[in-house]
Amino acid sequence: MAFRESSYVIIETGRSVIRARRGITELLPVPSVEIPARVGLRKTGTNSGGGNLDSMDVDAPEKSRSPSRSSYLVGHFLDEAEAAGEDLEIFWPFSAGDIHDWLQAEALWKYILYTCLQLRRSHNEFPVLLSLLPSLSRTTHEKICQMFFERFNVAALSVYDRPLLQLFAVNSVTGVVIDVDRERIDITPILDTSLHHPGLRSLPFGLNHCELYVAQILQTTNPALIAKLSPPEAPLSPEVLRRILVQLVRHMLKEGLIKIPAEGGAVAPVPVIEEEGLTNIAAVLVAGKEKAIIEAAGNRKKEKKGATAAEKEREREAAALDLIEIDFAFVVDGQERKVKVTVGKERHRLCEPLFDPALLKGIKGVVVDKALVSLQESIRLAVTSVDWDKRAFIWDGVFVTGDLIPTKTFGPALQTRLMAYVINDPENAAEVQPKYIRLLKVPEYFAEYREKPDGLAGFLGAAIVAKLIFSDASGRNFVTKMEYGAKGPSALLEILV
Repeated sequence: MAFRESSYVIIETGRSVIRARRGITELLPVPSVEIPARVGLRKTGTNSGGGNLDSMDVDAPEKSRSPSRSSYLVGHFLDEAEAAGEDLEIFWPFSAGDIHDWLQAEALWKYILYTCLQLRRSHNEFPVLLSLLPSLSRTTHEKICQMFFERFNVAALSVYDRPLLQLFAVNSVTGVVIDVDRERIDITPILDTSLHHPGLRSLPFGLNHCELYVAQILQTTNPALIAKLSPPEAPLSPEVLRRILVQLVRHMLKEGLIKIPAEGGAVAPVPVIEEEGLTNIAAVLVAGKEKAIIEAAGNRKKEKKGATAAEKEREREAAALDLIEIDFAFVVDGQERKVKVTVGKERHRLCEPLFDPALLKGIKGVVVDKALVSLQESIRLAVTSVDWDKRAFIWDGVFVTGDLIPTKTFGPALQTRLMAYVINDPENAAEVQPKYIRLLKVPEYFAEYREKPDGLAGFLGAAIVAKLIFSDASGRNFVTKMEYGAKGPSALLEILV
């Protein structure tokens, strides 16, 4: 059977974020819902544990579970409880790449379906495409199938690996996906739509570690900044100051003020356009404003000539140091403070720990238990796990994605570091030896995603697949309610990609 596009439900589940939408159109819209993949539990009462992964029974009596489903706070309910200062325990059920608590996972998906998307359980009319992290066990897939049909009463269900959908979004079926999350980086080689499981890598550091790294650099190298944030007459505690510095780093990242340099290179300053050019001379003449414009231009020339040598020297120094002024607001003890701070080119060092994890040693708030492998070396190990005659195809499709990493500069910076692993002289290379590395990006003809970061690639890929499979009357790529009733949870295993 086929479904109406307005009834499609797409849920993209990552380690730290969940995105969803009901209904798609020809333009493949962006997600309408995005929440952190976390739940909260009030520390009062007897709530001290979670659901048992190995005995998840959707028909089990409520009293056998501690805590109950209704005990968990999700989404805006959790945000409101945090804002009210309640004593909460926070859980991230997908952070380890698996589902380590089924009650918490159910609470998140239930909130998405019934609170955010306003679906009704009694109306069995919506098919769901669910994307998940790779390498989940067959038992886990069966439990997911059981939950969605018996707890959520969906009309149909299809489950896909998230890296595969991310690769679909860039019109490719072979390549390596590098997904930078807050706490981890996942590296997934894919050959002809099949995940190469021996090559899967998950690195125990991510964007949070990079932010702490830059925050410590700012604290040790920019005393003027620290004096603005923590003045001598009202000093902040070290913990609060570190938190404020991390907020500043996130603010700069959000505003596009951080660029990732190539290996051994510097970030080229963005050219500043001082005056907007005249685009319609005829309109100026008709309005009779030509005299005023000519006089204004003459005044600007006089001002430039009158600039002192000291001012010009300051401008050259600022350009060399890549200094920027930022209006920054933060909250301390419930009161908002606003300051204007100056930050230099040290902000561009954000991703250095990814390329050299040894830099994380000694960073406050970061625990490094063992020698870590760099991102570029981990990618090499993932690619070399593939048969040697297939590696060139993998290098031809390197896709960097992530929620907050500035992929426009991070991708090329990573590419320069990966070039050491391919043939330096393509003319003398054998036919199957990798000669170059090609970065993939989301095509611009996806109009809704044109101005969006590539971190939404997983949702875009899910929308593309949902449009294809749920319109297919044969139903070869999803499980219907009728099929679930006949075969049980194992029906999902028969259609897994």
